[in-house]
Amino acid sequence: MNSKLTMVFRLLLGLILVVFGANKFFHFLPMPTMEGPPADFMGALINSGYMFPLIGVTEVVAGLLLIINKWTGLALILTAIISTNIILFHLVLAPAGIILAAVVAILNIILMYANWKKFKTLF
Repeated sequence: MNSKLTMVFRLLLGLILVVFGANKFFHFLPMPTMEGPPADFMGALINSGYMFPLIGVTEVVAGLLLIINKWTGLALILTAIISTNIILFHLVLAPAGIILAAVVAILNIILMYANWKKFKTLF
């Protein structure tokens, strides 16, 4: 795969993760109004006291690792866990936001494929 294209995908995914992870702490992006099960789920994450900050820190750390191109294998594994949960949340609870979730998952899959040699020992 073209290394410049891979770099663009890596930076894009890193920026998405950093922005949305930092938003969990600084609340600079407006939260869409939710009702029913999606609101209950998000409320449970926030009210746990640790889960929402843990998700935010994980997103920021994985995003920064992708941006600075260090430990990309670890960053992509963390991002795979995050993107799987984002996809499932939107498929099951809030289908309206599936587009950005799909972008994150697709970028993650492309980058894992481009860095497959780092994952061979896991499989």
